Amino acid sequence: MGVETLLAELKDDFSAEERDFIRKAYEWADAAHMGVTRASGEPYIEHCLETARIVADLGLDTATIAASLLHDVIEDSTITRQELEEEFGAEVASLVDGVTKLKQIDELSQTGPRKISPEKAESLRKMFLAMADDVRVVIIKLADRLHNMRTLWALRPDKQQRIAAETLEIFAPLANRLGIWQIKWQLEDLSLRYLDPVRYREIAALLAEGQAKRERYLQRIISLLKEELARAGIQAEISGRPKHIYSIYDKMRRKGVSFSQIYDVRGIRIIVDRVQDCYAALGVVHSLWRPIPGEFDDYIATPKDNMYQSLHTAVVTEEGKTLEVQIRTHEMHRRAEYGIAAHWRYKEHAKRDPTFEAKIAWLRSLMEWRQEVTDAYEFVDSLKSDVFEERVYVFTPKGDIIDLPAGSTPVDFAFHIHTEIGYRCRGAKVDGKLVSLDYKLKNGQQVEILTAKRGGPSRDWLNPALGYVKTSRARQKIRQWFRRQDREQNIARGRELLDRELKRLGITELSYEAIAKRFDYDKVEDFLAAIGYGDITTQQIAGRVVSNESPERAIPIEVIPRRPSPTGVRVRGVGDLLTTLARCCNPVPGDEITGYITRGRGVTVHRADCPNILYLAEKHRERVIEVEWESERAPETYPVVVRILAYDRDGLLHDISGVMANENINMSAVNISTQKRRNMATMIATLEIHSIAQLSRVLAKIETLPNVLEARRLVK
Repeated sequence: MGVETLLAELKDDFSAEERDFIRKAYEWADAAHMGVTRASGEPYIEHCLETARIVADLGLDTATIAASLLHDVIEDSTITRQELEEEFGAEVASLVDGVTKLKQIDELSQTGPRKISPEKAESLRKMFLAMADDVRVVIIKLADRLHNMRTLWALRPDKQQRIAAETLEIFAPLANRLGIWQIKWQLEDLSLRYLDPVRYREIAALLAEGQAKRERYLQRIISLLKEELARAGIQAEISGRPKHIYSIYDKMRRKGVSFSQIYDVRGIRIIVDRVQDCYAALGVVHSLWRPIPGEFDDYIATPKDNMYQSLHTAVVTEEGKTLEVQIRTHEMHRRAEYGIAAHWRYKEHAKRDPTFEAKIAWLRSLMEWRQEVTDAYEFVDSLKSDVFEERVYVFTPKGDIIDLPAGSTPVDFAFHIHTEIGYRCRGAKVDGKLVSLDYKLKNGQQVEILTAKRGGPSRDWLNPALGYVKTSRARQKIRQWFRRQDREQNIARGRELLDRELKRLGITELSYEAIAKRFDYDKVEDFLAAIGYGDITTQQIAGRVVSNESPERAIPIEVIPRRPSPTGVRVRGVGDLLTTLARCCNPVPGDEITGYITRGRGVTVHRADCPNILYLAEKHRERVIEVEWESERAPETYPVVVRILAYDRDGLLHDISGVMANENINMSAVNISTQKRRNMATMIATLEIHSIAQLSRVLAKIETLPNVLEARRLVK
């Protein structure tokens, strides 16, 4: 493809001067990359042209198309930013310079955040600064990555795997966050082709196998629907919805279903003029066919975080086939396909665009706290936790919507509202009910923070085993608070935390100096202070005190020999019990199962949907118990004896067992003794543990239970 082909594909509203400007950018890029070829054998300028073509297809402006052609010249030639600015202006030079800085993103997946140098981490920080200043830089980078993925076949298999994984983990989610569906789905499909070629080919073959039949079926559906919508006075464009291999693969994996159970393999899209027509069209669809329960989503009333809006529903047609239907307006469709890039598709710069401004506000919000981040590693870690994960949307008591990463807690919510509210947070109400501070917030909930008049955060909030904090922003604020405290106080608190963790794990042979050395601290006081203000957590200590030793060294006892159950079923959280399979429902491996404690015959195992177990659960809920197929458990565990000391109370054993069940830890033996006069209970239990980190986590959680004084490992 030459530059004339690119110019011919541009929209008619590009002036002759703008086309000459783009042609000039091409000539400069062609001269800069003269004689250079890519691994695929094509001249390097072809990559620049294809990148510009992708950007032009998204409808971006002249400066962005020119910058796409020139995006590699600063890095790969002697041309400087100053020269670009003199020839093409400050706007194009700034865009090219921004894309050059984004090259550093590649280091994130190659080395991993904990091995990356502070200098490279700083480059990543600059990447987000560039994003917030001009989002077109990121769009050029995404177009550059898309063409690289299209030519990935020319690289070695190890590079293909690395680049595909990086694309799926970093770039596709970024395109999604910007709402650029056109780029997102291509990046995902191309990545899957190299990461799991077998599944990719299987799904592609299944899609191709029934394509002709599926198209004939959809044409009948579309004709019928057009008649009914016209009868209802609704003007609409209806088309078959494209099927993307990765989205089908992802749904099969997430939902644990087969290809035949994916509802949107057969899908249509209805595009109407007005919002009210969307809901009217939904009524027509549901009057024609029976909707599938749980498969309706209203993203018009509650848009996704990337401003995506549409109605989604799934129905069963007369032929018994499932059909996925999306309904949206023309404006919603434009935004769904092009996301933030839609701002440039039409020259309406004089007109205020609230959607565009909201997206820019989101990008800038990422950087609100960047000046407060003192640890470059912390910033890199936050990329995946705060930016690319799924989101949860909750409300303040005043009705404002707060956007947080999925898994966030009331503590994260409090720090998001205001740092001082986070510091003085002492409790929370969700939908009017008191919840614990480690409660995982869910979409649509209203959150109210209960505060004290003064005080600061708890050090327990920094313990990842306890799950109080999800976001890096909240962790950073908490650490800042403790750094401002008196150094001697931090050293004392650090010594207390270290002693408690070593005692909990039964480690007696290591000195403070030896442990400090493992964390690269020359002075014990500096090491203890770091623990005191939260830079080093007790879980990190648990992992480092055993260094890189194997689990057998960390827990020096023989592997537990497993006696296979005759039924292939184990009772979760308890040692070997007699189990029998219920004859009424005949559960087989792979079925969801539930156990029922019988009188004299051990545990009877039913399918979870068996009418008998549902009836018994209503009558005798206390005799229903969790069970699992043996193949679902890890093959190796190690027995560790622990002692739990607590003030005796009703429900103590139940709460401790609950912690074990949540961690999927089996108690192979347990002995409880009580002292009535002192109202004390001592539990000696043998736990089947996978790792020292798991042991540290479960003991820390047990110690947070009411009345528990101590939970520690017993060493012979």
